[in-house]
Amino acid sequence: MDFGFTSIHLIYLLAALSGIMLAEAVYLLYSGKNDKRAALNRRLRMQESKLSNEQVLIQLRKERGVSKSGFSLNSLMALRTQSGMNMPMSRFLGVIAVLATAASGFGVFKGMPVLYALPLGLLLMAIIPVFVLRYLRKRRHKKFGAQLPEALELITRGLKAGHPVPVALSKVAGEMTDPIGSEFGIVADEITYGSDLVSALNNMFERVGHEDLPLFVTAVSIQSTSGGNLREILDGLAATIRERGKLRRKVRAVSSEGRMSAMILDALPVMLFAAIMALMPDYYDEVWGEPKTWYLLAGSILWLLMGNVMMVKMANFKI
Repeated sequence: MDFGFTSIHLIYLLAALSGIMLAEAVYLLYSGKNDKRAALNRRLRMQESKLSNEQVLIQLRKERGVSKSGFSLNSLMALRTQSGMNMPMSRFLGVIAVLATAASGFGVFKGMPVLYALPLGLLLMAIIPVFVLRYLRKRRHKKFGAQLPEALELITRGLKAGHPVPVALSKVAGEMTDPIGSEFGIVADEITYGSDLVSALNNMFERVGHEDLPLFVTAVSIQSTSGGNLREILDGLAATIRERGKLRRKVRAVSSEGRMSAMILDALPVMLFAAIMALMPDYYDEVWGEPKTWYLLAGSILWLLMGNVMMVKMANFKI
C-alpha cells in the first residue's frame, strides 16, 4: 500500500523532532536553574563567585549597614539593617526625596500654595522611609519566623550526630534559603574569624530583631556557661516557637475582619478621587486654587489617619 511518503513529509518529521528536542532542552535548562537557585542562599551564591569567606562576610555586613565596630545608634539605620534592604541608605533616601519633591510639585501645579507644598514635601521625606522600612522588616520577620523552628530542628539533628554547636549552625547556613540561611552563615563566619558564639548570636539578633530570637540566644548562652543538654532545650524551643506561630495565625484570622475594614475605608476615598479625576478631569478645577480646599483636604486626611490608627490598634494583638 502506498502511503504517499515523500521528501516533504520527511522534512515535517525532522522539524517536529527538532521542536521536541528544543523544548526538552529548554525545560532541562530551566529546571536545572530552578533546582540550583532553590538550593542556594545569597551567601552561598557569593561564595560561588570565587570570593573568600572573609570577603563574603565583609560584603554581607557592609550591605546590611554593619561596620566592624558594631551597629549604628541611628534608629533609621537599625531599621534599615533589620529590613534586609541591600540598597545603600543614601540612594534610598535620594529616591524618596525625588518622589516627595515630585508630589509637592504636582500639588503646586494643581494650585496648592507653595507655603503648603514645602511642608508637605518635607513631611513625606520624613515618613515614607520609615513606613517602607517597617513594611520590609515586617515581611522579613514573617519569613524568618516561619523558618526558625525548622532551623532549630536542623541544629538539633546536627548535635545528635555529634557535631559541635558552630558546625551545627553552619549546617543551617548551607541547607536553608534566605533570610535565615545567610544570617546563620554570617554567625558561622564570625565564629570562624574570632568571635565567640554568644556574641555572634547577639549580633544576629541586632541584625534581624525578631522577637523569638532572644529565646534561642538565651538558651545557647546558658548552655555555654552552665552546661546542660542543648538538644532537649532546642527541641522544646522549636515546639514553643511553632506553637506561638500557630497562635499568631489564629489571632490574625480572628482579626481579619477589622483589618479588612480598615483597608477598605482607607482605599475608598483614594479610589473615588481617582475615578472622578479619570472620568471628569476638570471636576475640581474651580476649587483647586482656593486655600480652604487644602485646609479641608488636610483635615480629611488627618481624620482618616486617626481612624486608621484606632482600627489598627483594635485589630492588632501582641502575642
